[in-house]
This record gives sequence, structure tokens and C-alpha cells, in this order.
Amino acid sequence: MQRIFSGIQPSGVPQLGNYLGAIRNWVSLQADYECIFCLVDMHAITVWQNPDELRKHTLTQAAILLAAGIDAQKHVLFNQSAVSAHARLGWIFNCVTRLGWLNRMTQFKDKAGKDRENHSSGLYVYPNLMAADILAYKATHVPVGEDQKQHLELTNDVGQKFNHDYGVDFFPQVEALIPPAAARIMSLRDGTKKMSKSDPSAQSRIELTDDADTISLKIRRAKTDADALPAHPDGLADRPEARNLVSIYAALADMTVEQVLEAHQGQGFGPFKAALTEVVVNAIAPIGQETTRLLQDETHLLQTLRSGAQRASAIAEPIVSEAEKLVGFLK
Repeated sequence: MQRIFSGIQPSGVPQLGNYLGAIRNWVSLQADYECIFCLVDMHAITVWQNPDELRKHTLTQAAILLAAGIDAQKHVLFNQSAVSAHARLGWIFNCVTRLGWLNRMTQFKDKAGKDRENHSSGLYVYPNLMAADILAYKATHVPVGEDQKQHLELTNDVGQKFNHDYGVDFFPQVEALIPPAAARIMSLRDGTKKMSKSDPSAQSRIELTDDADTISLKIRRAKTDADALPAHPDGLADRPEARNLVSIYAALADMTVEQVLEAHQGQGFGPFKAALTEVVVNAIAPIGQETTRLLQDETHLLQTLRSGAQRASAIAEPIVSEAEKLVGFLK
């Protein structure tokens, strides 16, 4: 069976955009692939994290993934720092990767902005650790969105340069697995900005731990306009907040935007928000309820992650040990 590696940072509570863009897709991929799901806490500290908050978020993230449908018995779920192979292969790749390649990485430029000299070197070499995450398991596929495609291309460049430098055919080419088109979920407070778990306002997002009352309140408070819903998507062109709410409804109800508008055209946002609330609560509230239940047994969550780390190590250790031998380390 082909092997997937996917990682998610435990630097905050996942929100609706994370669910629709990644987590829901991961759950469906389990039927056809051997899946390795990683809470990438080493990546998280490329930007300073409060240690207690990082530990808390790692456990919460694990609970959310389990609640959303990740099967930690059939597949592998663990936190990155628990498997030393990631750091060891990451250092080798730091020595293989050319500075010019890293200088072209647009995500670092976007995150660092004009203040790049004050950012951590870890953020700069982040793509090398991402390559190590993937190639430590010789994964065949990685689900990626648009913002990660460049990093996956670098992963293949690094793997092939390693092969060339050491005269081997060791690391495989990794294929991007483009998920089904997901709605671009925007802030509930500003339809021109992407929904983000780092936004200072919790009212801007629906978190996967929100209960039904919280979801209902956030949707009622979501920014809209005074016009009724149109009959056709063209009528949403200059209405970012309206388009966002319709897109959320369509994504969670497995409908097209056209179908949503056909059912609700002419309505104001009072009745539409009531209908949207029902759709969101049905999809998200059960995840929050199950997450709460799982977090009541921290020992079980820790055991799940430790078991996953042992299984991940069993896969990665022989691969990374062989890579270390190839570069000349005494083993």
C-alpha cells in the first residue's frame, strides 16, 4: 500500500478552515493509503511557543484528530519530537540543501516580511525538516495545498541531490496529493482575510472545540451585508462576507454554491444564518463533544501518542540509520 505523510502544527486549536482544507481529507484517505499523521511540534517552535501551551495544544490537537475520525490503531499518530529520526535526517538535509534553494522559498519571505533578520534560523531551514519528515518514512504521497507545493518540490530536490552526492538510488520521488477542491474559508469578521487560528479575535473563526451555543453565537455575529441572497454566484462577486457564509454552507452540506443559492435565494441573512448554524453544528459540534471526552483521559492520549511514536520509529529508524551510514557516520 502506498504511504502518506501529513503533518499539522499544534500551535493552536484547529478551526473550520483547517478541517475543510486538511483534516476531513485525511480521514477519507485512510481507506486507501497507509497513513502517518504527525503533530509537528518541532516545526511549531520555529516561532516562540509558551512551553505549557505547546504541551496543551499538542494533546488537544491529538484529541481533535481522533474525534474527527483519525484511526490511531490502523494508522500512525504521534508527535514529531518523540522520534529522533526527524532531527537527525533534518541535519543531514541542512548540509545537502543549497542556500539558493532556501532563498527562493516564498513562505519564509511571507512570514518574515521585512523583519527577516530577527527571525529564527529554524524558520529559515524549516523546509529541510519538512523534507526529513517525509523522506524518513520514504512516503510516496503528501497531501498539499497551494502554500506547500513549493516545499514538496524542494523535498524532491533534496532527496535527489542526496542520491546524486552519494551515488545511490535511496530516496524516492514524492508525489503531491492534491485534495478535492476545498472552499477557501475566510474570517467571520472580514471576508477578505483567511480564517486563522492565530487571529486575535476568537469571533473570527469556528474552532473544532466550539460547542453548539458558541457556534450559533459566532454565526449570528458574523459580518454580512444588507442585501438578500442572489440567485446566482455572480451576485456574490463583490460581497466577500456573503460569499464566505454561502461557501461554508456548501462545503459542509456537500452542495455546490449554486445549489445553496437555489435553495435560499431572496432570503435575508437572519433566516440564512439560522440554516447555516444547523449545518455547522451538525458537522462540528460532535467533534468538539468527543474532543472534550478524550481530554478527560490525558493518560490515554499520552499512551496513544507514545504508541504511535514507537510505530513511527520502527519505520523511520532503519531508513535514517542507512542514510547516516551513507554519509559516513559510524554506526
